[in-house]
Amino acid sequence: MTENTFSSGATSDVAPKMIDASAFFDPSDYPLHTEMTLGDYFRSQVAVDPDHEFIVYPDRGLRWTYHDFDVRTDNLAKGLLSIGMRPGDHLGVWARNVPDWLTLMFATAKVGIVLVTMNPAYKSHELDYVLKQSDMSTLCIIDAWRDVDYVKIIRELIPEAKLYERGHLETAQYPYLKNLLFLGPEKHRGFYSAPELILLGSHLDDQLLEDIRVDLTNNDVINMQYTSGTTGFPKGVMLTHRNILNNGFFIGERQRLSAIDRVVIPVPLFHCFGCVLGVMAILTHRATLVMVEEFDALQVLQAIESEHATANYGVPTMFISVLNHPRFKEFDLSSLRTGIIAGAAVPPEVIREAMELMNMTEMTNCYGLTEASPVYIQTAWDDPLEYRINTVGRPHDAVSVRLIDPTTKELCGPGEVGELCVKGYNVMKGYYKMPEATKETIDSEGYLHSGDLGIYDENGYYIVTGRIKDMIIRGGENIYPLEIENFLLQVPGVLDAQVVGAPDDHYGEIVVAFVKTREGFELTETGIREAVIQKMARYKAPRYVFFVDEYPETLSKKVKKYLLRETAAELVEKRRAEEAEAEARKLEDQD
Repeated sequence: MTENTFSSGATSDVAPKMIDASAFFDPSDYPLHTEMTLGDYFRSQVAVDPDHEFIVYPDRGLRWTYHDFDVRTDNLAKGLLSIGMRPGDHLGVWARNVPDWLTLMFATAKVGIVLVTMNPAYKSHELDYVLKQSDMSTLCIIDAWRDVDYVKIIRELIPEAKLYERGHLETAQYPYLKNLLFLGPEKHRGFYSAPELILLGSHLDDQLLEDIRVDLTNNDVINMQYTSGTTGFPKGVMLTHRNILNNGFFIGERQRLSAIDRVVIPVPLFHCFGCVLGVMAILTHRATLVMVEEFDALQVLQAIESEHATANYGVPTMFISVLNHPRFKEFDLSSLRTGIIAGAAVPPEVIREAMELMNMTEMTNCYGLTEASPVYIQTAWDDPLEYRINTVGRPHDAVSVRLIDPTTKELCGPGEVGELCVKGYNVMKGYYKMPEATKETIDSEGYLHSGDLGIYDENGYYIVTGRIKDMIIRGGENIYPLEIENFLLQVPGVLDAQVVGAPDDHYGEIVVAFVKTREGFELTETGIREAVIQKMARYKAPRYVFFVDEYPETLSKKVKKYLLRETAAELVEKRRAEEAEAEARKLEDQD
């Protein structure tokens, strides 16, 4: 954040307070890109250019054209119908970015089945919760990933799967669950296999699809994603055809995507970053998906070069890993033009490096949340450089954005920090079977309350300052961790920084920083503190600095700040005990 971009928040006694015009915009007046269902929309893109590549897996040598994928998804959709699934049923996919994850996404949408996306890092406890809460009737898995043995977990949670005929599973624990599907050719007792259902569907009449297609509407729920659940139980966010298709279109417009673009997607498909910012933005611009099954910096670099990619996606930690890979300079990245960095607070220096070193001169940054489908604020490829580096951009078309004071509930003007709220086509249908939680999140005017704090300037550009719950209150001063993190990234030798609050008897909270150091540099706690004090208000300087090699992260590479807060509290308590002990020894020596 720069002083010439945002005001201090002070208001004049005579001049009226300016309010973002989008706060009064009626989003229902704005025409959307499409009112089609996902199945109909995909068929319309196939008709334009059936032989254009839609999906590429470079490491597998797998390439599907729009026509190839249309046929494959039709056949799987018919296969799902043949095992008893019907519109409105829930199908869960618990897997990394394997090719048939995408096949399931489109096959289910074509027949009105709700795709329940599941984090592949889940283990038995999380799986048990989602199976019960989602009323899932079919669960699709791979064999194993990292330290998660999916088949073993299924055998432990659902021993009945070995006893019942496929498609007729009965278990008291999960009364809705009838089918298990394995995403591969291997045979497992009690499971169908994806190739088997695709083959079966190829022998069934296409009229089965048409009979269902005519009754589907674009306001039907087709996607249900579970929030991370860092507080309380995870909630199933219900998203419709209309939500994700139009959101994908507006996201792609800000990148200037077209049919010539080839976009590398190393982010998880179970998350909106993968399946909406990725798949839907690419589909609505008839571009090509270049898939990376699991993030690996070297595989990303190889995919960009081999596929002549024009765009690349990632969260900040992914870009940091790519930019700092020891073989980075070996690869030709000249084909790149644009892409998205999002999913977590984005350090300006990382954006600048990606633009300069990766040739991503039209790179965009965006902000949103799953409940908003997810993006509603984004920079554009042709925004002034200063804004693309230091802000998350301006609101998308067709949405209304408000900043509301979390305490007074009044609208905020330029330079004033408030909660980001949005209204429009993109707002979720609600949380599955959680009406009270839905009411708490979407107010009576239809505005979705994000729980995030932000600020905007007179030109309508926004900065996200953090989560309401992440804000540090030190002796009555409100401190926004993101501001300190962004500054620390400018300190020579700092590779990454995360700032949290820790409990303190005197101030209420104190500032704690966790810092990763660049290779070849030696940083000290005193040096970090002094660097902050020289450029920022003293109360923002970290009281303690801990140097680390890794942060606790989600699968989508977001830092788990709640775990860092817990760690900070423990480390601060330990450090203070050591300081007290040292002081006691010092007094003893003086005596």
